Amino acid sequence: MIDSKGYRPNVGIILCNDEGRVFWAKRMGVNAWQFPQGGINPDEDPEAAMYRELWEETGLQKQHVQILGRTRYWLRYQLPERYIRKNSLPLCIGQKQIWYVLRLISADSNVRFDLCSKPEFDSWRWVDYWEPLKDVVYFKRKVYQKAMTELCVILTTNGIAINTSPTKIKKNLKKA
Repeated sequence: MIDSKGYRPNVGIILCNDEGRVFWAKRMGVNAWQFPQGGINPDEDPEAAMYRELWEETGLQKQHVQILGRTRYWLRYQLPERYIRKNSLPLCIGQKQIWYVLRLISADSNVRFDLCSKPEFDSWRWVDYWEPLKDVVYFKRKVYQKAMTELCVILTTNGIAINTSPTKIKKNLKKA
């Protein structure tokens, strides 16, 4: 499902714990890290897609998490030219995403990568909230910054302490 401008609808998931640290996952077989994310099927709304992707990528279900909030609007990123599949129609030039911030309300041991036939991740860890900005692939960095900046307000409103200092954000962007 690609929109008329060439963007594939997608959801992104920032899963946090009560210490304000976030779930950071390593892609299967490579040294590339990201938040869980995935496409929205034609018959799904963003929230249903988020729960499906959460289960497929982490093994977590609705009862394991609490939705704290989501981005108000679609956030977009374009794929670098070399990643665009020119032979497929409709042509996909990037993704538009609704980002969710969730709180893990169950044990870490509920995270499992072996419940899906094609796991996307093979490892994960809790990291400081802003750390993903320096580690994510370059073409997703701005959309991560927009989502994380908007959603950090929701975390602090819900009593989850994170360093919301613009200096901390800039420091992590400079490391990238």
